[in-house]
Amino acid sequence: MMGSPRWKLAAVTLLVILGCLTPVSGDEHDHTYTDKEEVVLWMNTVGPYHNRQETYKYFSLPFCAGSKKTISHYHETLGEALQGVELEFSGLDIKFTDHQIKTKGFAWLCIRIVGEADENGEDHYLWTYKKLEIGFNGNRIVDVNLTSEGKVRLVPNTRISMSYSVKWKKSDVKFEDRFDKYLDPSFFQHRIHWFSIFNSFMMVIFLVGLVSMILMRTLRKDYARYSKEEEMDDMDRDLGDEYGWKQVHGDVFRPSSHPLIFSSLIGSGCQIFSVSLIVIIVAMVEDLYTERGSMLSTAIFVYAATSPVNGYFGGSLYAKQGGRRWIKQMFIGAFLIPAMVCGTAFFINFIAIYYHASRAIPFGTMVAVCCICFFVILPLNLVGTILGRNLSGQPNFPCRVNAVPRPIPEKKWFMEPAVIVCLGGILPFGSIFIEMYFIFTSFWAYKIYYVYGFMMLVLVILCIVTVCVTIVCTYFLLNAEDYRWQWTSFLSAASTAVYVYMYSFYYYFFKTKMYGLFQTSFYFGYMAVFSTALGIMCGAVGYMGTSAFVRKIYTNVKID
Repeated sequence: MMGSPRWKLAAVTLLVILGCLTPVSGDEHDHTYTDKEEVVLWMNTVGPYHNRQETYKYFSLPFCAGSKKTISHYHETLGEALQGVELEFSGLDIKFTDHQIKTKGFAWLCIRIVGEADENGEDHYLWTYKKLEIGFNGNRIVDVNLTSEGKVRLVPNTRISMSYSVKWKKSDVKFEDRFDKYLDPSFFQHRIHWFSIFNSFMMVIFLVGLVSMILMRTLRKDYARYSKEEEMDDMDRDLGDEYGWKQVHGDVFRPSSHPLIFSSLIGSGCQIFSVSLIVIIVAMVEDLYTERGSMLSTAIFVYAATSPVNGYFGGSLYAKQGGRRWIKQMFIGAFLIPAMVCGTAFFINFIAIYYHASRAIPFGTMVAVCCICFFVILPLNLVGTILGRNLSGQPNFPCRVNAVPRPIPEKKWFMEPAVIVCLGGILPFGSIFIEMYFIFTSFWAYKIYYVYGFMMLVLVILCIVTVCVTIVCTYFLLNAEDYRWQWTSFLSAASTAVYVYMYSFYYYFFKTKMYGLFQTSFYFGYMAVFSTALGIMCGAVGYMGTSAFVRKIYTNVKID
């Protein structure tokens, strides 16, 4: 049964992530059973303990299935298919509340460690006896516990006898609370987590107060100075020392460079923000962590449904900047994020196929994703683009745009846009990096993230800090008579993603024990996608807040 030497190391280092831990097997929809009713035990995937995403089909190991007839399984959600959830029927004959003692002859199965190696890594051992205790409350399964016994040293070309037992016990755990035992309050609700939220909140108060004080006092002086200049005659005004943000009023609303790409990024960022906000709210209400793949399925559905947001903001901005190739802009905006995600997944898929891992996305799933892009996302984006161009696509700027661009004067090195961009992401990253640790640990390790209230607070704090920082950066830039604020505001906020990606390197090398080509490419590939999406969202939020600020200050200034 375990005779093949090539499985020696794999069998003792693999973790089986059993879908049965979510004890919903028998009737998978209403979760209720009657006495002696069949309880179907599904097998999920196996994989190295430290490489959570490197998973393989359970029966890729030389385990024997039970004697019962195999039951066909199809993915119930798109999220399951994309996450490589390959459920296979165990073949074990389990009846509700029916005890089974030491049934032999089956190469068992599931949950937790199937084997281990000694300290030197020379000898490998397999646990051959599994004791399963299933708790039930009324007609529902609410608890599953597994203990492993019978450690046997693996020797090539030997036959190993496997056995298991099933014991049922009554439990006081309520069905809706059955997942509480798998949560980790001591980790996610640690005082450090609370302190980080409090620290970020205090940063927001300080930053908002500082920005308000500096800008209001400075702007009040600017308005007073400009009002005094209005009272001067032309000769005195020409001899005066004119400087500051008012001097670029004829260029500040000039279209940004590369408006097609810029408007597409802004539209995509607004959509990502909408998706993040909605998914977090749904997760807070519905406890999405209780169902396999539900978080990913919800995110895909919400992303497709919010496509009009992308089209509206991207299309209206492109129209305001005088863009004429609006169809091309719509296509770029619609497929910018899907192309980035699918391109990364396509690359990683080749590695998964080479490893014969269950993470390899089936062809049918690829077709389904493409259909969503072409028949849902694109039409909805078109609707949003048309609405945006017609409802808010007219350039109603408070200042006229000069026909000839004003020369940008020389300024100190720390006022250059490149320096502002590099420094702009430090404070936003500082407000979220503690939460990044908890999010990374829940995704890359075996912890269930459930404190979505924390995530909502962090999202709000991130947006406020980002807007405040980009407003300050833009004010200093305009005061230096540099009107290239659109890209500067976007990139200074988006640079948060660079710091997040740099932090992911630290997390990989110092907080995990991941190894191998598959896990490394998976980690850094999808961390690049996550960081880029976060950067686009922050950039869009920063630009939208800064745009309102710029419009406000130039509306209140009398321009001849």
